Amino acid sequence: MNVQPVVSAAKMARRHWGLLTSFLLIVLIPTVLAAFYLAVFAQDQYRSTTGFVVRQDEGNSAASSLTGLAQFVGGSVSSDGDVLFEFVQSQHLVLEIDAKLDIRNHYAQHWPGVGDEGLLDADPVFSIWPEVSIEDLSDYWQRMVRVSFNQGTGLVEVQVLAFDPAMAQSIAQEILNQSQVMINALNDTARADAMRYANADLVTALDRLKGAREAITRFRTRTQIVDPLADLQGRMGVMTNLQQQLAEALIEFDLLRDTNTSSDPRLAQAKRRIEVIQERILSERKNFTGVDTTSAVAEDYPALLAEYESLLVDQEFAEEAYRLALSAVEVARSNATRQSRYLATYIEPTRPETAEFPQRFVLGGLVCLFLTLLWGVGALVYYSIRDRQ
Repeated sequence: MNVQPVVSAAKMARRHWGLLTSFLLIVLIPTVLAAFYLAVFAQDQYRSTTGFVVRQDEGNSAASSLTGLAQFVGGSVSSDGDVLFEFVQSQHLVLEIDAKLDIRNHYAQHWPGVGDEGLLDADPVFSIWPEVSIEDLSDYWQRMVRVSFNQGTGLVEVQVLAFDPAMAQSIAQEILNQSQVMINALNDTARADAMRYANADLVTALDRLKGAREAITRFRTRTQIVDPLADLQGRMGVMTNLQQQLAEALIEFDLLRDTNTSSDPRLAQAKRRIEVIQERILSERKNFTGVDTTSAVAEDYPALLAEYESLLVDQEFAEEAYRLALSAVEVARSNATRQSRYLATYIEPTRPETAEFPQRFVLGGLVCLFLTLLWGVGALVYYSIRDRQ
């Protein structure tokens, strides 16, 4: 019976020592250093929270929509929230707050060489250098001020980090104040636009109304007819009167013919009267459908009526447009006296009591996790390449 030889004890090979050394250099030592820095040098940061939403005056919105001015004075609350979201992260706001609260010096107080606190108070990772440019300060602002915006409700929440509780609250309060200033500026712009467009529409409507009335005046001067419609009614009255006279003359002629001989001169006179009335009726009818021979100008009477009716329609339309423009100006002027949009604060800037940042255990764990992943991927790539050779 053959007995298999005993397997010798496992020993650390060269590649094992290489893996262990790389793990120490890439993962363990940097993680220990990061944890040491977070525990010793990283300065406490305090968080102040504030929340606000843009509200719109309901009465102002309803009145504006009735006159077509909602696009100027109403606006969209959701779009206003988008504007605020970008404004809180803007360089303009950083400049305004820095001018009032000197945030450069506050966030640079733990930079090495600044102040007399000593080496343990130096925190170059979470601080900025004193001579920071506005571009770098704006980038740092994105780290220290966190903004969230709910598209559905329009709620904007801002979290401010600072090395001092009072400064964190002051920055949050100043963000709230500057946001209100910006909303007021939007209101002023909307009001100015509404008044400008309303006044421009009023001037246009007034010019149109003046033009329509001047056109009617020129028509009356040219035709010497004040009101062609009233003139037509007068002509219709003349036609009716002539037809009545014709009927009476025919009856009179028939009576004379039945009671007298044909040589009676009254018959000739009655017949002549009938012919004259008929000629007058024919002449009046021609005036209705052709050139009026009785007017001061030889123009087609139906064309004159059509022209006058067209001028009347233009005047009525101009008068209605002018009334609407006047109403729009009054609504715009009324809206200009009150605030159509305002900032409603649902979370007043809080004053923190406990330093919540930096989150040392979370940051330390993330450093260890990413370094471990980096080391593992590097080791796999290295041995994969070596095995192919």
